[in-house]
Amino acid sequence: MSVNRCVYLFSRLQRHISTRTTRTAAGNCPGSGLLHRQHRAGSAVCSRHVSSNSSSSKPPDTSLFVPISLRTDSLSDGSVGVELTQPLDKTELLKVLNRFYKKKEMQKLAADHGLDARLFHQAFISFRKFILEVTSLPADLHIILSDICYGAGHVDDLYPYFMRHAKQIFPMLDCMDDLRKISDLRVPANWYPEARAIQRKVIFHAGPTNSGKTYHAIQRYLAAKSGVYCGPLKLLAHEIFEKSNNAGVPCDLVTGEERTFMDSDGRASGHVACTIEMCSVITPYEVAVIDEIQMIRDPSRGWAWTRALLGLCAEEIHVCGEPAAIDFIRELMYTTGEEVEVNTYKRLTPFTILDHAVESLDNLRPGDCIVCFSKNDIYSLSRQIEARGLECAVIYGSLPPGTKLAQAKKFNDPEDPCKILVATDAIGMGLNLSIRRVIFNSLVKPNVNEKGEKQMETISTSQALQISGRAGRFASVFAEGEVTTMHRDDLPVLKEILSHSVEPIETAGLHPTAEQIEMFAYHLPEATLSNLVDIFVSLSQVDGMYFVCNIEDFKFLADMIQHIPLNLRSRYVFCTAPINKKQPFVCTSFLKFARQFSRDEPLTFDWVGRHVSWPLSAPKNIKDLVHLEAVHDVLDLYLWLSYRFMDMFPDTGLVREAQRELDDIIQQGVLNITRLIRATDPTITNPPQTQGSRGGQAGGSNASAGSNPLRGRRGSGEMDASLASRLVRDGLLTPDLLRQLQREWSKDQKQEFTNQSALDTEPHNSNNNKGKRRKKKK
Repeated sequence: MSVNRCVYLFSRLQRHISTRTTRTAAGNCPGSGLLHRQHRAGSAVCSRHVSSNSSSSKPPDTSLFVPISLRTDSLSDGSVGVELTQPLDKTELLKVLNRFYKKKEMQKLAADHGLDARLFHQAFISFRKFILEVTSLPADLHIILSDICYGAGHVDDLYPYFMRHAKQIFPMLDCMDDLRKISDLRVPANWYPEARAIQRKVIFHAGPTNSGKTYHAIQRYLAAKSGVYCGPLKLLAHEIFEKSNNAGVPCDLVTGEERTFMDSDGRASGHVACTIEMCSVITPYEVAVIDEIQMIRDPSRGWAWTRALLGLCAEEIHVCGEPAAIDFIRELMYTTGEEVEVNTYKRLTPFTILDHAVESLDNLRPGDCIVCFSKNDIYSLSRQIEARGLECAVIYGSLPPGTKLAQAKKFNDPEDPCKILVATDAIGMGLNLSIRRVIFNSLVKPNVNEKGEKQMETISTSQALQISGRAGRFASVFAEGEVTTMHRDDLPVLKEILSHSVEPIETAGLHPTAEQIEMFAYHLPEATLSNLVDIFVSLSQVDGMYFVCNIEDFKFLADMIQHIPLNLRSRYVFCTAPINKKQPFVCTSFLKFARQFSRDEPLTFDWVGRHVSWPLSAPKNIKDLVHLEAVHDVLDLYLWLSYRFMDMFPDTGLVREAQRELDDIIQQGVLNITRLIRATDPTITNPPQTQGSRGGQAGGSNASAGSNPLRGRRGSGEMDASLASRLVRDGLLTPDLLRQLQREWSKDQKQEFTNQSALDTEPHNSNNNKGKRRKKKK
């Protein structure tokens, strides 16, 4: 593609977008914001902390440039070159091309035009292949090569034709300046002209958990003529939705998978509670509430908080979150010319860190919540607790919202015998729980770093405070909260973590919009979506206040459906679907949905029902329960897509009804989770007990030395229970692997015993042989 053509398409697209009067409804995906616009005269936005390389662009990552394959069959010139000169000898051509490649001057000249050593080599390989394999070369190239071969030309004369070929296989070389402009993310406030057209008042409600900060913001929200609540979880959006309507303020609910309008005719109410990705940046409101603002630095979702903070068209923006975000939000608002008013709050009920660990499940008390960071720990602990005759509730992230609420209600009910909760850090937000004591079963959890890599890390101060703050909630039956650990070794570590102040927030997340990716695709029509995003991030420029969010999940889905014929916009929307890529069944369903969609065949309830084998029966073991959770996620995916492609996903009512039935089935499964665990692992009748110390000692008067069924049985081939329970608890060893190791150890012991027996008999045999030799000598 020529430079003139690139500039023409770029300018035409800009004119098209600037004159557009209707915009796509906000919130459908990260690309729902307006197209990135360059800074214009008269804009109220000023740029601060621009990176030092703003004037000189960073070099692109050329490893992301994928060459385009060119056809080597006949060209339009036909055999004109042969007719004007004569056929070329391929042996001589190869010599000429190799001389050209080895010339340092050519490599340096190419580098000045954007071809580094990597691209130069790739372009030469393609150029050589083209010349040697094409049936008829372009006339001008044929004549130049003929002249060089017969001494009438110089090898340097090939350079223009080499560069012409290089720009054909690497079209980004011809429009690099345009691509840099599109991916310039240094002034994101300019993306939201509607918000910049009004003077907004920003109020920051800062405080720890259970301090009433969100309560005060919601009171202003309810008193306003119109308002929007933006929360990180569906549960929080549901809570505000119900609270608002119960207070007599009509409020709609908008999440990725659900739209509930209070007006019977479907007209929008003045108030709306939504998940933060779904908020509209073009609808005017009197009051907007942005909850958990500290998540603006989240590596995956931070872009949604940045978009809401910069883009919401509200007279008042009420921001709720940790005090660690105050300075950064002030600085960010300076770029929009808006001042920040800060209201600080203290915790309403105190919580104390105990001086002793629990050390044994025998020491559990009513109101205890054991916090784990893996489902395997949840299964193991819940079984051990119920083996002691205690009932426990279970909450973890992949459970449907309805099941989480049912488990929370069961735990909170003073009339219910269930007084113990086993949960992951999913309790940190979105659930009102009457917890007296939070017990950390572990202080290590899996995290995803900025590169999208999973790694085990000690929880941060912010995470520890968020979870610890669930103890002793205001207006619950427990006036004060307590925090401790299950293991004695962890307690000083927890105290150390909580003694630190929360690390201040310094950056906010950004994400390429659909419009920006579409403009990239105009220039690079042959590139895959995954490659387009990679190049975008590589070329993007951000100032010191921002970072580009992790795009690994997006690229994972893009690569999965790359072979399916979809237009770019549809492909982009599919790739922003919030699915759990760890679930093979969900990924398979996503692929089938995309394939059916590409055939322009509506995805009916009957089609989905056949895929998920509906109706489903109650789970018989943990594997069945995990599959039901995956099916629930698949139905969520259907509903999410149905609000983006209504014609292709028409049976939302039937799917939602099926999902409610499935939620009830999963609830029953969770209520009987101990039975399911026993059915999954019938060989282990008494699972390893939790020890007081990581070293394998009881560690306290409350811990019984004989409480561990695996202790004292090493002679029968059992492994040390302390080490085994730690490995299983930390997810490094499964019960199946544990049993296999026990069998192998028993086998090794038997072999060792056999070998020892053989050694014991050797001296006797040796003496006999010596006696025989003596007799022969005699």
